[in-house]
Amino acid sequence: MNRRSYLSASAALLAAPALAQTQHHRHDTPELRPLAPSANPYANVFQGGAPHHITPQQEAQRVTGSPAPAGPQGRWVARADMPIPRSEMAWATAWGGRMHVVGGYGEGKFNQAYHTIYDPAADRWLEAAPLPRGANHVAVVADAGKVYALGGFVEQNRACDDLAFVYDVATNRWSEMARLPRARAASAAVVLDGKVHLIGGATDPSDERASIGWHEVYDPATNRWERRRPLPGARDHVGCVAHNGLIHVVGGRFNTFQYNTGLHHVYDPRRDAWEVAAPLPTERSGHGMVVYRGRFYCMGGEGGILERGVPRDAKVFGQMESYDPATDSWQHHAPMLTPRHAVAATAIGDWIYVAGGGAVLGGMVQSAVHEAFTLD
Repeated sequence: MNRRSYLSASAALLAAPALAQTQHHRHDTPELRPLAPSANPYANVFQGGAPHHITPQQEAQRVTGSPAPAGPQGRWVARADMPIPRSEMAWATAWGGRMHVVGGYGEGKFNQAYHTIYDPAADRWLEAAPLPRGANHVAVVADAGKVYALGGFVEQNRACDDLAFVYDVATNRWSEMARLPRARAASAAVVLDGKVHLIGGATDPSDERASIGWHEVYDPATNRWERRRPLPGARDHVGCVAHNGLIHVVGGRFNTFQYNTGLHHVYDPRRDAWEVAAPLPTERSGHGMVVYRGRFYCMGGEGGILERGVPRDAKVFGQMESYDPATDSWQHHAPMLTPRHAVAATAIGDWIYVAGGGAVLGGMVQSAVHEAFTLD
């Protein structure tokens, strides 16, 4: 039995606990069309989305060692693969016990309008109303029955726009909202006290794509944006969560994954001020970050150098590291079964779901791989 078949069998045996832990979540999305898992785990966007076989050289890019102290290892299991190999969605969000994944690279294009929803209770993917325009690196966040999709690149990791949309879960419809004050992509979006914070990212001109520290806040009640104190270390492809009235921005890159950082900044909205906390042990960008059992879990990411499209010192991270805000300390857990970057990651029930993402350094190879982590 091969590895994927073994993992799929293990997932089936473990499906009952997952179902039990997600049944209590309610969702009010209209009936959506089920989508079958992809027949191919990997695809190459530069070859028109053709199926891709990971070479030994590409598999050698995977790294999993962490300098952080060991914590409870937990375990990973396979879940239903995504319908299409995708990457550069720039994160995901959850509402009503379901994960929403928007936009990204796929099927040979960089500006896809995909909107797929994963239902962990049934371990299946659903097709939802597509984003009104295609883009990659769209910042997404959910609150009060709405999913916000903010900015994004319309070309390959460049040429950002200021478009912003809101999706109504109850009607399966998108509508345009107030445009971003400034065009950007690869930003982080979180909700705090009913308002959407959009932090960091990258902006044009496309031939000088550069990281920014911009921090703007959207109020759904007024459909208006306001500025807040910018992120002290301008960067993009960060991990970001809101917890206990504070916003944590972790890791990311200065302009390119050649200059990754472990910086960890914490924003206090009462003082409109930033402070520094314990850094991410493994410096990386394009990683997922979620709140799970009161800790912040970071997984995946990439780093290295691309010279005329050829990788050097290439790394695709599989580390799973978590932060305890009570002690300002980090630890590591069981690494991802399949290291990836630019993943869709959310915590639902007592599981962390990590779907899709780039399988090698850069945006060439997308994956449909979907795996879930639990401490049980």
